[in-house]
Amino acid sequence: MGIRERAEIDFSSLPFGYLRTDINVRYVWRGGAWDEGIETDAETIPMHMAATCLHYGQAAFEGLKVFEARDGRILVFRVEENAKRMQHSGELLLMEAPPVELFRRAVHRVVRANRRFIPPYGSGASLYIRPLLIGTGAQIGVKPSSEYMFLLLVTPVGPYFKAGFSPTRLIVEETLDRAAPQGVGTAKAGGNYAAGMRATVRAKKAGYGEALYLDAREHAYIDETGASNFFGITRDGAYVTPQSPSILRSITNMSLRTLAADLGYRVEERPVPVAELRDFVEAGCCGTAAVITPVESITYQGKEIVYLRDGKPGPHCTKLYRALTAIQSGDATDTHGWTEEISM
Repeated sequence: MGIRERAEIDFSSLPFGYLRTDINVRYVWRGGAWDEGIETDAETIPMHMAATCLHYGQAAFEGLKVFEARDGRILVFRVEENAKRMQHSGELLLMEAPPVELFRRAVHRVVRANRRFIPPYGSGASLYIRPLLIGTGAQIGVKPSSEYMFLLLVTPVGPYFKAGFSPTRLIVEETLDRAAPQGVGTAKAGGNYAAGMRATVRAKKAGYGEALYLDAREHAYIDETGASNFFGITRDGAYVTPQSPSILRSITNMSLRTLAADLGYRVEERPVPVAELRDFVEAGCCGTAAVITPVESITYQGKEIVYLRDGKPGPHCTKLYRALTAIQSGDATDTHGWTEEISM
């Protein structure tokens, strides 16, 4: 079924940024239970100045995408995994996260409320969903909040990078750490991204697309970039991605590991020594926003390791990118049950 009264937007020219839509949905946890939630067009949040999210970093978020398929169905990708990851973030930050079913209902609810902003099939755009979990109770002592808000906003977005599916250059960050091995690096916590801005901004000022972090304990193994997981492809056909106690549990990477095995790659999730960067024939960054960003080169200790020389994505990243996006958009059969339809 198609979208009626679609918003008058040039969806094919959208950046990856915020655009006001009709409705956001908000739920409150208070007195041991979640309420039924409200729909509002307000873009601001009334909040106590002593809210724990402001003082003690009780804030976590998620990111999902919704696509219109060729036949008009509205598809959302791996909702349950996003819900589980928010619960994991909640456990690490001592926050009350919404149950999986509440998370799923909320996603469907906010998409239906903003159906006219779902980009049409073939536009290259998607409807991005940003679930947010914050501590809103007033607290001056260092302790968990007594109240939480679960909020979902949506906005139509174009490609994460202006050039779309095109290569970027990375530089290995050698002086700053993203997260400690037994810290909250596996959570999608707002504070992790704030801490990572130093390396990212410095890398971009130096002409690179992003910084690639090493492990905090030995500075000898690859962790991830500031905003995405990392993987490399070996000459003998292995999809290799870091196994680390301090990197985000990427749902995109999880999906790519499954698809890589389907496509005949040997999948290795293990510690990846930084010296092994020279052994890869291709490398990529992966996450919800960009799906896959091919890596043109990685600079480490002043030396550049080059993977792509013509400015175009390599065959391995291209194959994986097409396999995943075809499932997300409904162009390929979803044999893994990752997508679900949102009834309009």
